[in-house]
Amino acid sequence: MWLVALVSLIYLPFSVYRHNTGPVADYGGSYTEGLLGEPKYINPLLAQSSDTDRDLSEIIYRGLMQYDGEGNLKPDLAESYEVSSDGLEYTFTLRPNLLWQDGKPINADDVLFTIRLLQNSDYSTSQRINWQGVESERVSALKVKFKLKNRYAQFLNNSTLGILPKHIWEGINPNNFAIADLNLKPIGSGPYRFKKLEKDDTGQIISYELESFPEYYAGRPYIDTLVFRFYHNEDELVTAFNHGEIDGISFLSSDKIRALRFSSKLNIQSIRLPRYFAAFFNPNQSQTLNDKNVRLALNYATDKKTLVDEIFSGQATIINSPLLAELRVPETPPKYSYDESFAVQILNNSGWKDTNNDGFREKKDSELVLKVKTSNWPELARAAELIKKQWEKIGVKVELDEESATDIKQSIKDRSYDVLIFGEILNLDPDQYSYWHSSQKKDPGLNLALYDNKNVDKIIEETRQILNPLERAKRYEDFEKLILEDAPAVFLYSPYYIYLPSKDIKGDNLSVLSIPSTRFDNISQWYINTKRVKPKQN
Repeated sequence: MWLVALVSLIYLPFSVYRHNTGPVADYGGSYTEGLLGEPKYINPLLAQSSDTDRDLSEIIYRGLMQYDGEGNLKPDLAESYEVSSDGLEYTFTLRPNLLWQDGKPINADDVLFTIRLLQNSDYSTSQRINWQGVESERVSALKVKFKLKNRYAQFLNNSTLGILPKHIWEGINPNNFAIADLNLKPIGSGPYRFKKLEKDDTGQIISYELESFPEYYAGRPYIDTLVFRFYHNEDELVTAFNHGEIDGISFLSSDKIRALRFSSKLNIQSIRLPRYFAAFFNPNQSQTLNDKNVRLALNYATDKKTLVDEIFSGQATIINSPLLAELRVPETPPKYSYDESFAVQILNNSGWKDTNNDGFREKKDSELVLKVKTSNWPELARAAELIKKQWEKIGVKVELDEESATDIKQSIKDRSYDVLIFGEILNLDPDQYSYWHSSQKKDPGLNLALYDNKNVDKIIEETRQILNPLERAKRYEDFEKLILEDAPAVFLYSPYYIYLPSKDIKGDNLSVLSIPSTRFDNISQWYINTKRVKPKQN
C-alpha cells in the first residue's frame, strides 16, 4: 500500500503539470531533405530552370509579396501596397528595419536595383518578360512605385520575385553575373542563410547547409539547421532515405514510394500544382505537322487515361486544355476523346495511307514520321514510350529521343524537335502570354508549340488587362476555343506534387502551391521540438 501511495505522490505533480500546460513550438533541431540535381544558380533571377535552385532561392531570398499555404498572395518584404484606380501604378511600402543576412539594411534601392538589372538585356534572365515596359521609381527610402503602360492583372504574381542586395551585386558586371560565386554562396533576406557546402572528389556539390537567420523580419525560425543533400535520380533518393542519410524527400513518383522501407516516418502529401504536361507540335521543324488533320489524328489517338493509370497510379488529373480546371468558367468537356478508329479515319480521308505495307503511312513522297524529344526523367520517358506505341498503332512512325536534363534544355532553347513532350509550370492565376503569344516562339519565350494565331494574341493581350478574375476567366473561354480548334498540342495530364517531409516536422500546413518551391514559404514556422507552457488567460 505504501508503494502505491509513493507512486501516486510522485505522479501527481506530473499529472497536474500536464493537465495545466500544453505543447507549443520550441527552437532547435535539424532537418535534412534530399533533392534531385545539384544547385547551380541560387539566385532568384536565374533559378527558373531548376527545381533545386528554386527551392534554395525560396528559402534564402524574399520578395515584395509571397503566397500563403492557401495559394493567396500576401505582403512579404512589403508591409503594404496600393494600386491606383486605373490599375497602372503599384506602390509598395517596405517593412521597417529589414536586414540582409550580412547585417546591412534593406531599402528601396535594393528593389529598384533588382528590377532594373533584370530589365537590362545584358543580363540573361527569363524573368525579363514579366517586367518589360515597367517603370520603377524611388518614392522614399522604404517606398517604391511601379508604373505600367497597360493594366496587367498578374502583376502582383510577379512581385514575388526575390530581391537582390544592391551593395553586393552592383559591382559584378553582366559577363560574370551567371558565374559569380554568390550564386552558390548567396546573401539574401530570408529565414535561413548559407553556412557551408560540401563537394565530392569530382567537384560536384553533394550537400548544402543553411542556418537560421535570427534577424529575419518574421522572427527567428524554429528549426536551427537545414541540410540539403543532392542525388542524380529517384533510386538514389530512395536508397539515401532507406540508409538514414536524409529525413525527408523533395519529390518522389508514386511507383517509387513502394520502395521506401520506413515510409511510416514520412508525412506523404499529394498536392495539386498549376502545371501540365503536353505533346507540343513544332510545325516550323516538321512540315507534316502543318497538316491540321495530322494534329487532330494524334489528339484522338492519345489514350490519356492509360498514361495516368500506368505512370501515376491515378495520382494525376487528365487535362484537355492549357487552362486548368480551376480557371474554366464553366468547365468544358474534352474536345478530343480517345478514339483510335476515328484517328485512323481522319488520316485515311486526308490521304495519309500505308501504300507499301510497312505499317507506316505516306502521302505522295512524304513519310508520316515524327522526331519526338523528351527528358529522360522516368515519368516523362515512360509517357513518351506509351505515346509512341499509341501513335504507331495508327500508322505514325515515331523516332523517340530521351535526352538528359542538359540536352533537353538545349533542344528547347533551339526548338530542335518535331514534337516535344514536356511540362509548363504556371502561376495560380496564370498569364498565358509567355506560353501561347506568337512573340514568345523563340527562347527565352515558352511558346513550345511555336503557335501563331493573331486572334489568340489579341485575346491574351486584352485578358492581361482585365483585373476582375471572374471576367478574366470568362474571356479565356474564347482563348481556349481557338487553341483547341487549332490543336497545336496534345494536352495530357497534370500530376500531383508528392512531397515527403519527415513526420517530425510540424507547422508545414500546405494545401495549395504555385510551384513546388513555395512549400518553403512558411518554413520559419516549421518546428521539430516542443515545450509545454500554461495557456494564456483570457
